[in-house]
Amino acid sequence: MAIISDVDPRRAALTLAIGAVGAVIALFAAFPAPYLLGPAIALTIASFAGLRLGVPMALRNVCFVVIGITMGTSVTPAVIEAARTWPASFLLLMPAIAVIFYGAYAVLERGFGYDRRTAMLAASPGHLSFIISLSADTRSDVAAISIIQSVRVLALTLMVPLIVQVFDLVSVAPPLLLADMPLAVLAAEILASVAVGMLFLRWRFPAALLLGGVAVSVSSHISGLVSGGVPAWLTIPVYVVLGCVIGTRFSGLSFFAMRRAFVAGAVTTLLVTLLAGLASWLVSWLTGVPLNAVLIAFAPGGLETMAAMAVMMHVDATYVGSHHVLRLLFLSVFMPLVVRDRKDKTS
Repeated sequence: MAIISDVDPRRAALTLAIGAVGAVIALFAAFPAPYLLGPAIALTIASFAGLRLGVPMALRNVCFVVIGITMGTSVTPAVIEAARTWPASFLLLMPAIAVIFYGAYAVLERGFGYDRRTAMLAASPGHLSFIISLSADTRSDVAAISIIQSVRVLALTLMVPLIVQVFDLVSVAPPLLLADMPLAVLAAEILASVAVGMLFLRWRFPAALLLGGVAVSVSSHISGLVSGGVPAWLTIPVYVVLGCVIGTRFSGLSFFAMRRAFVAGAVTTLLVTLLAGLASWLVSWLTGVPLNAVLIAFAPGGLETMAAMAVMMHVDATYVGSHHVLRLLFLSVFMPLVVRDRKDKTS
């Protein structure tokens, strides 16, 4: 895949430079979430133009930690009070995931002719690394699965902010303005978050480094030990880097060589977006949670991406993040059961 763990410094510098230009263009063009969408679009175009691009793994991981800390600073007494309505939303999330999965699976198997296992694994609404590991135990088309899943992540990153804006779902409440944390406090938060994130990695938590940041930030802010937010001079570059990570998923791939998988990914993403939108409307109507928050929470994009988007679009990042963590945990149980069941029937 395109996200490379050991990236040449010149390649990384070119990647970040293109991403920065994309962010500036998106900002002046008044895109929603410009620091995320601009780099994602620019790097996708550059990747298909044949450039070899990549983001160093260490830089990517630091960005995940910072996003987690930023999410944690949004936890307030009002958020804790609102959390009383979340259990119903959690319960409705799981059948929504199943409907999205089986809808995409039917399209991939019957519409595009993929074999059952490939269609099932490609239809999973998230958890790419886990899905790739599952596909290694089967005779599935790993390349097609990777592309279809990557198209889903990129397309949802681009579509969700646009849907929120087009349908006038942008939050009317002013964003919570926090004074910047002192530099020494911020450094201590990052170090503590990395340590907790490494522990979560050892325990095989999904999005372990991001959750490490959330855990440290929430506990330190709720206890009163720390106050203040992450400064913009750090969060803006973090969003740009995350956009670069998304855009480099297709580096080194030929659209024409894998056009069936790209088209399949686009079609299933449209279906997934429609199903997630209907589920979001129903959940918002039943629970009273704002529709923009539910839409970002139920959209099966990358956890880190959707969490960052929630922060940028001033919706409840804790609500969004908790639902995406639950989605990954549910898929960790659901997908092996479905694959094993289908494998047993066809063996």
